Amino acid sequence: MGSKSTMIRRALSEFGRGRRGLTSQAATAVVNEGGGDVVVPRLPAFDYTPPKYEGPSAEEILRKRKEYLSPSMFTFYKQPLNIVDGRMQYLFDENGRRYLDGFGGIATVCCGHCHVDVVNAIVNQTKRLQHATTLYLNPAIADFAEALASKLPGDLNVVFFTNSGTEANELALMIARLYTGCHDIISLRNSYHGNAAGTMSATAQANWKFNVIQSGVHHAVNPDPYRGLFGSDGKMYAKDVQDIINFGTSGHVAGFVSEAIQGVGGIVELAPDYLPVVYKIIRKAGGLCIADEVQAGFARTGSHFWGFEGHGVVPDIVTMAKGIGNGIPLGAVVTTPEIAQVLTRRSYFNTFGGNPVCTAAGHAVLKVIEKENLQENALTVGSYLKGRLTALMDKYELIGDVRGRGLMLGVELVTDRQQKTPATAETIHVMDQMKEMGVLIGKGGYYGNVFRITPPLCITKEDADSGQVVATEALGDEPTSCCLSPCIMLVKEVAWNCYLLVAFPVVDHNFARDLMAGFCSNHSGRWYDDIEGFYWVLQPVRHSNYSHNEAQHNSKWQKPKDSRSKLGAPRLKPMFLMHSQLMP
Repeated sequence: MGSKSTMIRRALSEFGRGRRGLTSQAATAVVNEGGGDVVVPRLPAFDYTPPKYEGPSAEEILRKRKEYLSPSMFTFYKQPLNIVDGRMQYLFDENGRRYLDGFGGIATVCCGHCHVDVVNAIVNQTKRLQHATTLYLNPAIADFAEALASKLPGDLNVVFFTNSGTEANELALMIARLYTGCHDIISLRNSYHGNAAGTMSATAQANWKFNVIQSGVHHAVNPDPYRGLFGSDGKMYAKDVQDIINFGTSGHVAGFVSEAIQGVGGIVELAPDYLPVVYKIIRKAGGLCIADEVQAGFARTGSHFWGFEGHGVVPDIVTMAKGIGNGIPLGAVVTTPEIAQVLTRRSYFNTFGGNPVCTAAGHAVLKVIEKENLQENALTVGSYLKGRLTALMDKYELIGDVRGRGLMLGVELVTDRQQKTPATAETIHVMDQMKEMGVLIGKGGYYGNVFRITPPLCITKEDADSGQVVATEALGDEPTSCCLSPCIMLVKEVAWNCYLLVAFPVVDHNFARDLMAGFCSNHSGRWYDDIEGFYWVLQPVRHSNYSHNEAQHNSKWQKPKDSRSKLGAPRLKPMFLMHSQLMP
């Protein structure tokens, strides 16, 4: 391999290492990735450098996870990230590389990672009193409950603190059943409300449901404006709720639970006019209306502090978690004094619910949201980013829908816009590609084909620009399993044939080797192992596929007419052309 290796290295040296894969108008930066320099869009300037990480490597952590943690735990990306530091809207890996966090710990980090006010509240309370019990008095829980109640409409002013969203939804369902004396709950298809016994019943995606006893929940047709039968006609979807009550219950129900925007379900906004009609139907049947604000709450939608407010309704019970603590394990159920009385029929107690450290953090979060106008920022930046993402639909057929409010946005990828065929594999590819370029996002939806964009509410328009540039670059690459489109170089002409040197960036060594072997077998090529961060294939091709004159003059490379991919980008991207004398 020596002579070919020498040729490759000489070519890279003469042509500036040849890494000109990114062609956007945004500024670029060179980062060290796996021992080689990679050109990526430049993130906005940020005045923070994390301390040097001296802990175990990603490989060692992954080994320990596999050995000691539940096998149900999964990771994103072919090469899982080892995130060791965070500040505001950015995360840092073990090598100190900065990433724009477009997922916010699954819509959890609202104020920003390690926000100084929240950290100080946690540290100060921990130094004074870490835990006691709600059997004693403490100002932290009372002050936060008062502040939280002030953010809710009507008589929603009694707070029960929990440790998570699942726990909050479990309590809300129990309260509704106790208050009404009925067992039947109605939730929506495609919904996710948790993974405990009651909430798993309310959840309506097979991906998240185990084969255990689940009873008392009916799932109504989802009012999905994109995939639903009735488009955006909320009143038509609402008829199914009445049908369920008429034909599936005694005529009375305990309640109805829904998110205003389905998070795990793929950032699905409920159709307009749906909730007002359904709330009226449920209350007529004696039930309570439960708003699951675990993901949409705490100013994330921008236009309102709570997602349900965007639909012009007032629920009887509100559940919340995630953004309430900016990453601290904290949840809550808020209801009216009358409904809250049902828990006095027996003893209800939660050891950690209302913990002084957690409630001090939650109170700090509310203060930061107000002080830094994060709700307004979510509306401004979220609307701006949504507009930029929507504009990409004209360029990429792969984008079927862009939706959401504020900084709770979804981009659904499909291989066929008419059939709305889920582009699951392409979604994984683009996510991985965006990670390589420094932007992290999530995915959701039943088919796993929807980007979930739920960053910290402190991101800026400059961050949004960087994210959109990265998305454009990622969507413009062919979804091969090596994660980046190959770069092509003409290396030598022989009679009516020529040789191309194809450079595949190294992402997964084992897979790349398998891919190269298959590629060469199909194309009569020869491949060479990792050189300068790339796998290289020397491939003979028919000269008639290329422009003879342009190739001879080492100028613009002309791609075959049929070389455009489904993603709207060339299947083979020219990186540079090599002089024939470089061949040994």
